[in-house]
Amino acid sequence: MVVTAKLSKKFYETFGEDVTNELVNWFNAVDATYKADLRELIELNFARFEAKLEQRLAELKGELTTEIARAQSTTVKWMFAFWAPTALATVGTALGVVSLLLRR
Repeated sequence: MVVTAKLSKKFYETFGEDVTNELVNWFNAVDATYKADLRELIELNFARFEAKLEQRLAELKGELTTEIARAQSTTVKWMFAFWAPTALATVGTALGVVSLLLRR
């Protein structure tokens, strides 16, 4: 949205149409330049922010992957720690039942 500068009637009467219009055009040109510079600065800062965000997300992804792998390894160790004695007890019970059945 372009907003053009306008000056008061008294200003036009004092300095004339040509000078006042030239001043208004200059104000508008300066305003457009500042807007363009500001837009460029915002885009540059956003690009830097986006790059930093991507870097931090990649770091976080790496950390999460490491933590998940560590948790899985711990879970497998605990599963084996609980599964092995249970399996031994089951095998022992089965052997005991078989030996009792064979004694008859």
